[in-house]
Amino acid sequence: KFMKKSVILGILLLSFGSAMVASADHSWGPYHWARTSNPFQLKLGDNVSGAWDAVLNTASNDWSLSTVLDTSVVPGLSNPKNCKPVAGRIEICNSRYGNNGWLGIAQIWITGGEHITQGVTKVNDTYFNTSKYNTLAWKNLVMCQEVGHNFGLDHQDETFNNPNLDTCMDYTNNPETNQHPNTHDYAQLEEIYTH
Repeated sequence: KFMKKSVILGILLLSFGSAMVASADHSWGPYHWARTSNPFQLKLGDNVSGAWDAVLNTASNDWSLSTVLDTSVVPGLSNPKNCKPVAGRIEICNSRYGNNGWLGIAQIWITGGEHITQGVTKVNDTYFNTSKYNTLAWKNLVMCQEVGHNFGLDHQDETFNNPNLDTCMDYTNNPETNQHPNTHDYAQLEEIYTH
């Protein structure tokens, strides 16, 4: 019998400073979804408001370009405010989660120390309702990054002022070129999901 535990994987913080440097290997430890084939199918539960629907669809389409996974947006099964997980899928939610310093957060539940069984992504409208963050570029960056964390990806770079790496898995002060995954993200997913 495996113990199920929750892991908070990714938090896209507001740009207050710098953290770590770029990483060529950006998986989040051993975490991955159990599956029987590649590409495997993964449902993204739509618990977001109309202002986020196109952004969620963009993230789903972007990540489905991977050779190892295919996502589909389906009706959500959670309340956006508490965004509870549902086994076998990722619930995606938006709400005013408060002035807590994060734009988005991803959380997974695992069994056996490595198999992801469910996940949630939350995007924080407390900040996205402000003129600074209420842009398509910021929304695409945050949604793409948090959903990427739910697959087991880490950031490629956590220094806000470095040149952009043209990936949503990169911290930045200017999201214009960091709205979608890049080839390194897809290669990392292939590495994570080859065994």
